[in-house]
Amino acid sequence: MKKTALAAIAAVLVLGAGGASAQTLKFGLAEDPDALDPTLARTFVGRLVFSALCDKLVDISPDLKVVPQLATEWKWSADNKSLTFKLRPNVTFHDGEKFDAAAVKYNIERHKTMQGSQRRGELSAVTSVEVVDPLTVKLNTSAPFAPLLATLTDRAGMMISPKAGQALGDKFATAPVCAGPFKFVERVAQDRIVVEKYDGYWNKANVHFSRIEFRPFIDATVRLANLRSGQLDFLERLAATDAKAVQKDSKLKFASITEIGYYGITINIGKSEKSKTSALGSNPKIREAFELSLDRNGINKVVFDGLATPGNQWVAPNSPYYAKSVPVPKRDVAKAKALLKEAGNPNPVVNLVTPTTTDASKIAQVVQAMAKEAGFDVRIQATEFATSLNMADKGDFEAYILAWSGRPDPDGNLYSFHACKQPLNYSGMCNPALDEVLNDSRLTTDMTQRQAAWDKAAKIVSAERPIIYLLHRKWLYAHRAKLTGFKEYPDGLVRFVGMKM
Repeated sequence: MKKTALAAIAAVLVLGAGGASAQTLKFGLAEDPDALDPTLARTFVGRLVFSALCDKLVDISPDLKVVPQLATEWKWSADNKSLTFKLRPNVTFHDGEKFDAAAVKYNIERHKTMQGSQRRGELSAVTSVEVVDPLTVKLNTSAPFAPLLATLTDRAGMMISPKAGQALGDKFATAPVCAGPFKFVERVAQDRIVVEKYDGYWNKANVHFSRIEFRPFIDATVRLANLRSGQLDFLERLAATDAKAVQKDSKLKFASITEIGYYGITINIGKSEKSKTSALGSNPKIREAFELSLDRNGINKVVFDGLATPGNQWVAPNSPYYAKSVPVPKRDVAKAKALLKEAGNPNPVVNLVTPTTTDASKIAQVVQAMAKEAGFDVRIQATEFATSLNMADKGDFEAYILAWSGRPDPDGNLYSFHACKQPLNYSGMCNPALDEVLNDSRLTTDMTQRQAAWDKAAKIVSAERPIIYLLHRKWLYAHRAKLTGFKEYPDGLVRFVGMKM
Protein backbone atom coordinates (compact mmCIF):
# COMPACT_ATOMS: atom_id res chain seq x y z
CA MET A 1 0.00 0.00 0.00
CA LYS A 2 2.74 2.40 1.02
CA LYS A 3 4.72 1.68 -2.18
CA THR A 4 1.58 2.17 -4.28
CA ALA A 5 0.83 5.50 -2.60
CA LEU A 6 4.41 6.68 -3.06
CA ALA A 7 4.31 5.64 -6.71
CA ALA A 8 1.08 7.58 -7.20
CA ILE A 9 2.57 10.69 -5.59
CA ALA A 10 5.68 10.35 -7.75
CA ALA A 11 3.53 10.06 -10.85
CA VAL A 12 1.66 13.22 -9.90
CA LEU A 13 4.95 15.06 -9.33
CA VAL A 14 6.25 13.93 -12.73
CA LEU A 15 3.04 15.03 -14.44
CA GLY A 16 3.24 18.33 -12.58
CA ALA A 17 6.78 18.89 -13.73
CA GLY A 18 5.83 17.96 -17.28
CA GLY A 19 2.89 20.33 -17.16
CA ALA A 20 5.12 23.16 -15.99
CA SER A 21 7.52 22.63 -18.88
CA ALA A 22 4.69 22.32 -21.40
CA GLN A 23 2.75 25.46 -20.63
CA THR A 24 0.69 27.33 -23.20
CA LEU A 25 0.44 31.13 -23.06
CA LYS A 26 -3.01 32.31 -24.13
CA PHE A 27 -2.60 35.81 -25.52
CA GLY A 28 -5.49 38.17 -26.30
CA LEU A 29 -5.10 40.43 -29.35
CA ALA A 30 -7.20 43.51 -30.11
CA GLU A 31 -7.53 42.56 -33.80
CA ASP A 32 -6.77 39.74 -36.19
CA PRO A 33 -3.43 40.38 -37.95
CA ASP A 34 -3.02 40.78 -41.68
CA ALA A 35 -0.42 38.76 -43.64
CA LEU A 36 2.17 36.94 -41.52
CA ASP A 37 4.91 37.97 -43.92
CA PRO A 38 7.35 40.64 -42.67
CA THR A 39 7.65 42.09 -46.17
CA LEU A 40 3.90 42.54 -46.70
CA ALA A 41 2.59 43.06 -43.17
CA ARG A 42 1.16 46.38 -41.92
CA THR A 43 -0.66 45.73 -38.63
CA PHE A 44 0.50 46.27 -35.07
CA VAL A 45 -0.99 42.95 -33.94
CA GLY A 46 0.97 41.26 -36.68
CA ARG A 47 4.12 42.66 -35.09
CA LEU A 48 3.09 41.08 -31.77
CA VAL A 49 2.90 37.68 -33.46
CA PHE A 50 6.19 38.32 -35.24
CA SER A 51 7.77 38.92 -31.82
CA ALA A 52 7.32 35.20 -31.26
CA LEU A 53 8.08 34.04 -34.81
CA CYS A 54 10.76 36.23 -36.34
CA ASP A 55 13.98 37.52 -34.82
CA LYS A 56 15.47 40.69 -36.31
CA LEU A 57 19.02 41.78 -37.01
CA VAL A 58 18.77 44.19 -34.08
CA ASP A 59 16.20 45.08 -31.43
CA ILE A 60 15.61 47.98 -29.05
CA SER A 61 15.91 48.20 -25.29
CA PRO A 62 13.15 49.71 -23.11
CA ASP A 63 15.00 53.04 -23.30
CA LEU A 64 15.05 52.88 -27.14
CA LYS A 65 18.71 51.98 -27.58
CA VAL A 66 19.59 49.57 -30.39
CA VAL A 67 20.74 46.20 -29.03
CA PRO A 68 21.95 42.94 -30.64
CA GLN A 69 19.67 40.13 -31.75
CA LEU A 70 20.68 38.15 -34.85
CA ALA A 71 23.54 40.58 -35.36
CA THR A 72 26.01 40.86 -32.50
CA GLU A 73 27.81 44.04 -33.57
CA TRP A 74 27.75 46.68 -36.33
CA LYS A 75 29.79 49.59 -37.64
CA TRP A 76 29.25 52.49 -40.02
CA SER A 77 31.88 53.27 -42.65
CA ALA A 78 33.85 56.53 -42.43
CA ASP A 79 31.59 58.20 -45.01
CA ASN A 80 28.40 56.81 -43.35
CA LYS A 81 27.39 55.14 -46.63
CA SER A 82 27.69 51.50 -45.56
CA LEU A 83 26.72 49.58 -42.44
CA THR A 84 28.52 46.30 -41.69
CA PHE A 85 27.05 43.64 -39.39
CA LYS A 86 28.70 40.71 -37.64
CA LEU A 87 26.12 37.93 -37.36
CA ARG A 88 25.39 35.53 -34.52
CA PRO A 89 26.89 32.09 -35.25
CA ASN A 90 25.02 28.77 -35.11
CA VAL A 91 21.56 30.21 -35.77
CA THR A 92 19.05 28.25 -37.81
CA PHE A 93 15.62 28.94 -39.25
CA HIS A 94 12.61 26.86 -38.23
CA ASP A 95 13.13 24.58 -41.25
CA GLY A 96 16.70 23.82 -40.13
CA GLU A 97 18.32 26.03 -42.78
CA LYS A 98 21.37 28.02 -41.72
CA PHE A 99 21.14 31.73 -40.99
CA ASP A 100 24.09 33.57 -42.52
CA ALA A 101 25.08 36.62 -44.55
CA ALA A 102 23.54 35.17 -47.72
CA ALA A 103 20.22 34.92 -45.89
CA VAL A 104 20.45 38.58 -44.88
CA LYS A 105 21.16 39.55 -48.48
CA TYR A 106 18.12 37.55 -49.64
CA ASN A 107 15.84 39.18 -47.06
CA ILE A 108 16.89 42.78 -47.69
CA GLU A 109 16.55 42.30 -51.45
CA ARG A 110 13.15 40.66 -50.99
CA HIS A 111 11.98 43.61 -48.89
CA LYS A 112 13.11 45.99 -51.63
CA THR A 113 11.80 44.20 -54.71
CA MET A 114 8.80 42.02 -53.81
CA GLN A 115 5.52 43.22 -55.29
CA GLY A 116 3.38 44.81 -52.59
CA SER A 117 6.32 45.24 -50.20
CA GLN A 118 5.58 47.56 -47.28
CA ARG A 119 9.31 47.74 -46.50
CA ARG A 120 10.38 49.19 -49.84
CA GLY A 121 10.19 52.81 -48.67
CA GLU A 122 11.94 52.03 -45.39
CA LEU A 123 14.93 50.56 -47.26
CA SER A 124 14.88 52.85 -50.31
CA ALA A 125 18.37 54.20 -49.56
CA VAL A 126 19.96 50.72 -49.60
CA THR A 127 21.55 50.21 -53.01
CA SER A 128 23.24 46.84 -52.52
CA VAL A 129 24.01 44.10 -50.01
CA GLU A 130 27.45 42.47 -49.92
CA VAL A 131 28.28 39.09 -48.41
CA VAL A 132 31.73 39.77 -46.93
CA ASP A 133 32.01 36.29 -45.38
CA PRO A 134 29.47 33.79 -44.01
CA LEU A 135 28.96 35.82 -40.82
CA THR A 136 29.62 39.35 -42.11
CA VAL A 137 27.28 41.37 -44.28
CA LYS A 138 27.48 44.96 -45.55
CA LEU A 139 24.54 47.18 -46.49
CA ASN A 140 25.51 49.96 -48.91
CA THR A 141 23.46 53.14 -49.27
CA SER A 142 23.23 55.79 -51.98
CA ALA A 143 23.92 58.46 -49.37
CA PRO A 144 24.24 58.66 -45.59
CA PHE A 145 20.99 57.25 -44.21
CA ALA A 146 20.59 57.98 -40.50
CA PRO A 147 17.39 55.96 -39.86
CA LEU A 148 18.74 52.66 -41.24
CA LEU A 149 19.78 51.01 -37.97
CA ALA A 150 16.50 51.93 -36.25
CA THR A 151 14.58 50.68 -39.30
CA LEU A 152 16.16 47.25 -38.89
CA THR A 153 14.73 46.93 -35.35
CA ASP A 154 11.34 46.25 -36.94
CA ARG A 155 10.02 44.17 -39.84
CA ALA A 156 12.67 45.41 -42.28
CA GLY A 157 15.20 43.62 -40.06
CA MET A 158 13.21 40.38 -39.69
CA MET A 159 14.75 37.35 -41.31
CA ILE A 160 12.79 34.60 -43.07
CA SER A 161 14.17 31.34 -44.43
CA PRO A 162 15.32 31.90 -48.03
CA LYS A 163 14.38 28.30 -48.84
CA ALA A 164 10.81 28.79 -47.62
CA GLY A 165 10.57 32.25 -49.15
CA GLN A 166 11.58 30.98 -52.58
CA ALA A 167 9.32 27.94 -52.35
CA LEU A 168 6.20 29.80 -51.17
CA GLY A 169 6.66 33.17 -52.90
CA ASP A 170 3.71 35.46 -52.20
CA LYS A 171 2.05 32.61 -50.25
CA PHE A 172 4.73 32.71 -47.56
CA ALA A 173 2.25 34.14 -45.04
CA THR A 174 0.31 30.85 -45.07
CA ALA A 175 3.26 29.00 -43.50
CA PRO A 176 5.87 31.50 -42.27
CA VAL A 177 9.36 30.20 -41.47
CA CYS A 178 11.62 32.52 -39.49
CA ALA A 179 14.40 32.30 -36.87
CA GLY A 180 12.52 33.34 -33.73
CA PRO A 181 11.82 31.50 -30.44
CA PHE A 182 8.55 29.97 -31.73
CA LYS A 183 7.61 28.31 -35.00
CA PHE A 184 4.30 28.48 -36.83
CA VAL A 185 1.71 25.72 -36.31
CA GLU A 186 -1.63 26.97 -37.64
CA ARG A 187 -3.86 29.94 -38.29
CA VAL A 188 -7.65 30.05 -38.29
CA ALA A 189 -8.79 33.47 -39.51
CA GLN A 190 -10.54 35.57 -36.85
CA ASP A 191 -10.07 32.77 -34.32
CA ARG A 192 -6.47 31.88 -33.47
CA ILE A 193 -2.81 31.75 -34.44
CA VAL A 194 -0.81 28.98 -32.79
CA VAL A 195 2.98 28.78 -32.49
CA GLU A 196 5.18 26.32 -30.61
CA LYS A 197 8.65 26.49 -29.11
CA TYR A 198 11.49 26.00 -31.58
CA ASP A 199 14.00 23.65 -29.99
CA GLY A 200 16.78 24.88 -32.29
CA TYR A 201 16.46 28.50 -31.13
CA TRP A 202 19.78 30.11 -30.25
CA ASN A 203 18.45 31.35 -26.88
CA LYS A 204 16.08 28.47 -26.09
CA ALA A 205 17.12 28.30 -22.42
CA ASN A 206 15.15 31.52 -21.85
CA VAL A 207 12.01 30.33 -23.65
CA HIS A 208 9.65 28.94 -21.01
CA PHE A 209 6.39 28.33 -22.88
CA SER A 210 5.86 25.36 -25.15
CA ARG A 211 3.11 27.11 -27.12
CA ILE A 212 1.46 30.47 -27.58
CA GLU A 213 -2.14 30.80 -28.74
CA PHE A 214 -2.93 34.27 -30.07
CA ARG A 215 -6.67 34.94 -30.01
CA PRO A 216 -8.29 38.11 -31.37
CA PHE A 217 -11.06 39.77 -29.34
CA ILE A 218 -12.00 43.11 -30.88
CA ASP A 219 -14.09 44.24 -27.93
CA ALA A 220 -11.88 45.25 -24.98
CA THR A 221 -14.58 44.30 -22.48
CA VAL A 222 -14.79 40.79 -23.91
CA ARG A 223 -11.00 40.55 -23.91
CA LEU A 224 -10.86 41.42 -20.21
CA ALA A 225 -13.73 39.05 -19.36
CA ASN A 226 -11.74 36.21 -20.97
CA LEU A 227 -8.69 37.13 -18.91
CA ARG A 228 -10.69 37.12 -15.70
CA SER A 229 -12.29 33.76 -16.51
CA GLY A 230 -8.91 32.15 -17.25
CA GLN A 231 -9.46 31.80 -20.99
CA LEU A 232 -6.56 34.22 -21.49
CA ASP A 233 -3.30 34.73 -19.60
CA PHE A 234 -2.33 38.09 -21.09
CA LEU A 235 -4.02 40.84 -23.06
CA GLU A 236 -2.72 43.85 -24.92
CA ARG A 237 -4.50 47.21 -25.15
CA LEU A 238 -6.61 47.09 -22.05
CA ALA A 239 -9.36 49.73 -22.19
CA ALA A 240 -8.27 52.79 -20.21
CA THR A 241 -11.58 52.79 -18.38
CA ASP A 242 -10.78 49.31 -17.00
CA ALA A 243 -7.29 50.17 -15.72
CA LYS A 244 -8.33 51.00 -12.14
CA ALA A 245 -10.42 47.83 -11.80
CA VAL A 246 -7.52 45.65 -12.97
CA GLN A 247 -5.16 47.35 -10.52
CA LYS A 248 -7.52 46.43 -7.67
CA ASP A 249 -7.81 42.77 -8.74
CA SER A 250 -5.33 40.62 -6.78
CA LYS A 251 -5.44 37.89 -9.44
CA LEU A 252 -4.26 40.26 -12.14
CA LYS A 253 -1.37 42.61 -12.80
CA PHE A 254 -1.45 45.90 -14.68
CA ALA A 255 1.37 47.48 -16.71
CA SER A 256 1.66 50.55 -18.91
CA ILE A 257 4.11 52.66 -20.90
CA THR A 258 3.74 55.71 -23.16
CA GLU A 259 3.83 54.88 -26.84
CA ILE A 260 6.15 56.33 -29.48
CA GLY A 261 3.30 56.36 -32.00
CA TYR A 262 0.03 58.25 -32.35
CA TYR A 263 -3.69 58.16 -33.10
CA GLY A 264 -4.78 60.36 -36.01
CA ILE A 265 -7.30 60.92 -38.76
CA THR A 266 -5.83 60.43 -42.23
CA ILE A 267 -7.55 62.44 -44.96
CA ASN A 268 -7.59 61.44 -48.62
CA ILE A 269 -6.22 64.56 -50.30
CA GLY A 270 -4.77 62.89 -53.40
CA LYS A 271 -4.72 59.11 -53.02
CA SER A 272 -7.58 58.53 -55.48
CA GLU A 273 -10.32 60.20 -57.48
CA LYS A 274 -12.42 60.12 -54.32
CA SER A 275 -10.32 62.99 -52.95
CA LYS A 276 -11.64 65.30 -55.71
CA THR A 277 -15.28 64.72 -54.80
CA SER A 278 -14.68 64.93 -51.05
CA ALA A 279 -15.24 68.34 -49.43
CA LEU A 280 -12.66 67.47 -46.79
CA GLY A 281 -10.08 66.14 -49.22
CA SER A 282 -10.36 68.85 -51.84
CA ASN A 283 -10.49 71.99 -49.68
CA PRO A 284 -7.78 72.88 -47.12
CA LYS A 285 -10.11 75.40 -45.41
CA ILE A 286 -12.57 72.62 -44.65
CA ARG A 287 -9.74 70.48 -43.27
CA GLU A 288 -8.69 73.35 -41.03
CA ALA A 289 -12.28 73.78 -39.86
CA PHE A 290 -12.50 70.05 -39.15
CA GLU A 291 -9.41 70.17 -36.93
CA LEU A 292 -10.66 73.28 -35.11
CA SER A 293 -13.95 71.52 -34.33
CA LEU A 294 -12.09 68.89 -32.30
CA ASP A 295 -11.09 69.05 -28.64
CA ARG A 296 -8.14 66.72 -28.12
CA ASN A 297 -8.36 66.98 -24.33
CA GLY A 298 -12.02 66.02 -24.48
CA ILE A 299 -11.25 62.98 -26.66
CA ASN A 300 -8.56 61.95 -24.19
CA LYS A 301 -10.90 62.19 -21.20
CA VAL A 302 -13.83 60.36 -22.81
CA VAL A 303 -11.93 57.60 -24.64
CA PHE A 304 -8.74 57.14 -22.62
CA ASP A 305 -9.84 58.27 -19.16
CA GLY A 306 -7.24 61.04 -19.38
CA LEU A 307 -4.32 58.60 -19.68
CA ALA A 308 -3.22 59.63 -23.19
CA THR A 309 -1.24 62.72 -24.24
CA PRO A 310 -2.95 65.12 -26.69
CA GLY A 311 -0.73 66.05 -29.63
CA ASN A 312 -0.65 67.42 -33.17
CA GLN A 313 2.49 65.83 -34.61
CA TRP A 314 3.98 62.40 -35.29
CA VAL A 315 5.77 62.58 -31.91
CA ALA A 316 4.34 63.65 -28.56
CA PRO A 317 4.81 67.20 -27.19
CA ASN A 318 7.16 65.83 -24.51
CA SER A 319 9.46 64.29 -27.14
CA PRO A 320 12.81 66.01 -27.75
CA TYR A 321 11.96 65.80 -31.47
CA TYR A 322 8.67 67.73 -31.20
CA ALA A 323 8.51 70.96 -33.25
CA LYS A 324 7.65 73.56 -30.62
CA SER A 325 7.05 76.15 -33.32
CA VAL A 326 3.85 74.27 -34.25
CA PRO A 327 1.94 73.91 -30.96
CA VAL A 328 -1.28 71.97 -30.40
CA PRO A 329 -4.19 74.13 -31.64
CA LYS A 330 -7.10 74.79 -29.31
CA ARG A 331 -10.66 74.00 -30.24
CA ASP A 332 -12.42 76.97 -31.88
CA VAL A 333 -15.93 76.15 -33.09
CA ALA A 334 -16.68 79.76 -34.07
CA LYS A 335 -13.63 79.93 -36.33
CA ALA A 336 -14.48 76.50 -37.76
CA LYS A 337 -17.95 77.74 -38.72
CA ALA A 338 -16.47 80.88 -40.28
CA LEU A 339 -14.05 78.81 -42.38
CA LEU A 340 -16.88 76.59 -43.62
CA LYS A 341 -18.85 79.69 -44.58
CA GLU A 342 -15.81 81.04 -46.48
CA ALA A 343 -15.51 77.69 -48.25
CA GLY A 344 -19.16 77.93 -49.29
CA ASN A 345 -20.04 74.66 -47.57
CA PRO A 346 -21.50 75.24 -44.08
CA ASN A 347 -22.59 71.62 -43.61
CA PRO A 348 -20.05 69.30 -45.28
CA VAL A 349 -20.54 65.54 -45.17
CA VAL A 350 -17.55 63.51 -43.95
CA ASN A 351 -17.51 59.73 -44.36
CA LEU A 352 -15.24 58.51 -41.59
CA VAL A 353 -13.86 54.98 -41.82
CA THR A 354 -12.98 53.50 -38.45
CA PRO A 355 -11.69 50.08 -37.44
CA THR A 356 -14.13 48.21 -35.21
CA THR A 357 -11.69 48.20 -32.28
CA THR A 358 -13.01 49.65 -29.02
CA ASP A 359 -10.79 52.75 -28.88
CA ALA A 360 -11.16 53.67 -32.56
CA SER A 361 -14.93 53.27 -32.40
CA LYS A 362 -15.13 55.53 -29.34
CA ILE A 363 -12.91 58.14 -30.99
CA ALA A 364 -15.16 58.13 -34.06
CA GLN A 365 -18.25 58.75 -31.95
CA VAL A 366 -16.65 61.62 -30.03
CA VAL A 367 -15.32 63.18 -33.26
CA GLN A 368 -18.79 62.88 -34.78
CA ALA A 369 -20.39 64.71 -31.85
CA MET A 370 -17.74 67.45 -31.66
CA ALA A 371 -17.63 68.15 -35.41
CA LYS A 372 -21.43 68.37 -35.54
CA GLU A 373 -21.28 71.52 -33.40
CA ALA A 374 -19.31 73.23 -36.18
CA GLY A 375 -21.68 72.04 -38.90
CA PHE A 376 -20.08 68.80 -40.07
CA ASP A 377 -22.21 65.75 -40.83
CA VAL A 378 -19.82 62.91 -39.91
CA ARG A 379 -21.01 59.49 -41.02
CA ILE A 380 -19.17 56.61 -39.39
CA GLN A 381 -18.25 53.56 -41.48
CA ALA A 382 -17.15 50.84 -39.04
CA THR A 383 -14.88 48.35 -40.81
CA GLU A 384 -12.85 45.27 -39.84
CA PHE A 385 -9.26 46.40 -39.36
CA ALA A 386 -7.47 44.51 -42.16
CA THR A 387 -10.25 45.48 -44.55
CA SER A 388 -9.89 49.13 -43.54
CA LEU A 389 -6.17 48.99 -44.38
CA ASN A 390 -6.98 47.61 -47.81
CA MET A 391 -9.42 50.49 -48.31
CA ALA A 392 -6.68 52.92 -47.31
CA ASP A 393 -4.28 51.30 -49.79
CA LYS A 394 -6.79 51.77 -52.61
CA GLY A 395 -7.84 55.26 -51.57
CA ASP A 396 -11.37 54.03 -50.98
CA PHE A 397 -12.07 56.47 -48.15
CA GLU A 398 -12.47 60.16 -47.31
CA ALA A 399 -11.19 60.14 -43.73
CA TYR A 400 -9.73 57.23 -41.78
CA ILE A 401 -9.00 56.80 -38.06
CA LEU A 402 -5.64 55.07 -37.80
CA ALA A 403 -3.32 54.27 -34.92
CA TRP A 404 0.40 53.99 -35.66
CA SER A 405 2.46 52.15 -33.08
CA GLY A 406 5.55 54.25 -33.72
CA ARG A 407 9.24 53.73 -34.45
CA PRO A 408 12.35 54.54 -32.40
CA ASP A 409 13.55 57.07 -34.98
CA PRO A 410 10.97 59.82 -35.78
CA ASP A 411 11.64 59.20 -39.47
CA GLY A 412 9.70 55.94 -39.06
CA ASN A 413 6.61 57.92 -38.03
CA LEU A 414 7.00 60.45 -40.80
CA TYR A 415 8.66 59.53 -44.09
CA SER A 416 6.52 56.59 -45.22
CA PHE A 417 3.32 58.53 -44.48
CA HIS A 418 4.19 61.86 -46.10
CA ALA A 419 6.84 61.40 -48.81
CA CYS A 420 5.57 61.08 -52.38
CA LYS A 421 4.33 57.62 -53.41
CA GLN A 422 5.46 55.84 -50.26
CA PRO A 423 3.71 52.59 -49.27
CA LEU A 424 1.99 54.02 -46.16
CA ASN A 425 1.13 57.40 -47.70
CA TYR A 426 -2.60 56.76 -47.48
CA SER A 427 -3.44 60.47 -47.79
CA GLY A 428 -1.81 60.67 -51.23
CA MET A 429 0.07 63.83 -50.25
CA CYS A 430 2.93 64.70 -52.61
CA ASN A 431 4.78 67.92 -51.89
CA PRO A 432 8.29 68.28 -53.43
CA ALA A 433 9.28 70.85 -50.79
CA LEU A 434 8.37 68.38 -48.04
CA ASP A 435 10.22 65.56 -49.80
CA GLU A 436 13.36 67.69 -49.90
CA VAL A 437 13.13 68.40 -46.17
CA LEU A 438 12.48 64.75 -45.32
CA ASN A 439 15.41 63.60 -47.42
CA ASP A 440 17.66 66.19 -45.75
CA SER A 441 16.73 64.73 -42.34
CA ARG A 442 18.00 61.35 -43.48
CA LEU A 443 21.41 62.51 -44.71
CA THR A 444 22.97 63.33 -41.36
CA THR A 445 23.29 61.80 -37.94
CA ASP A 446 23.58 65.27 -36.39
CA MET A 447 20.37 65.53 -34.34
CA THR A 448 20.40 69.35 -34.38
CA GLN A 449 20.32 69.34 -38.18
CA ARG A 450 17.70 66.60 -38.26
CA GLN A 451 15.52 68.51 -35.79
CA ALA A 452 15.72 71.64 -37.96
CA ALA A 453 14.46 69.59 -40.92
CA TRP A 454 11.61 68.11 -38.85
CA ASP A 455 10.57 71.61 -37.74
CA LYS A 456 10.21 72.61 -41.40
CA ALA A 457 8.27 69.41 -42.08
CA ALA A 458 5.89 70.14 -39.19
CA LYS A 459 5.01 73.54 -40.67
CA ILE A 460 4.22 72.03 -44.08
CA VAL A 461 2.22 69.10 -42.73
CA SER A 462 0.23 71.22 -40.27
CA ALA A 463 -0.77 73.56 -43.12
CA GLU A 464 -1.91 70.81 -45.51
CA ARG A 465 -3.35 68.44 -42.85
CA PRO A 466 -3.02 65.09 -44.66
CA ILE A 467 -3.20 63.66 -41.13
CA ILE A 468 -4.90 65.36 -38.21
CA TYR A 469 -2.89 64.01 -35.29
CA LEU A 470 -5.00 63.61 -32.15
CA LEU A 471 -3.06 62.03 -29.29
CA HIS A 472 -0.47 59.58 -28.05
CA ARG A 473 -1.71 56.64 -25.99
CA LYS A 474 -0.26 54.63 -23.20
CA TRP A 475 0.13 50.95 -23.96
CA LEU A 476 -2.00 49.26 -21.31
CA TYR A 477 -1.57 45.58 -20.46
CA ALA A 478 -3.21 43.15 -18.07
CA HIS A 479 -2.07 39.63 -17.25
CA ARG A 480 -2.44 36.89 -14.67
CA ALA A 481 -0.56 37.69 -11.47
CA LYS A 482 1.54 34.52 -11.63
CA LEU A 483 3.03 35.47 -15.00
CA THR A 484 6.52 36.94 -14.60
CA GLY A 485 9.27 38.27 -16.82
CA PHE A 486 7.19 40.75 -18.80
CA LYS A 487 8.87 44.08 -19.57
CA GLU A 488 7.20 47.13 -21.11
CA TYR A 489 8.68 48.64 -24.28
CA PRO A 490 7.65 51.97 -25.87
CA ASP A 491 7.00 50.25 -29.21
CA GLY A 492 4.17 48.33 -27.51
CA LEU A 493 5.53 44.93 -28.47
CA VAL A 494 5.87 41.97 -26.12
CA ARG A 495 9.17 40.10 -25.93
CA PHE A 496 8.26 36.51 -25.06
CA VAL A 497 11.78 35.38 -24.26
CA GLY A 498 12.14 35.41 -20.46
CA MET A 499 8.42 35.32 -19.71
CA LYS A 500 7.06 32.42 -17.65
CA MET A 501 4.37 31.34 -15.22
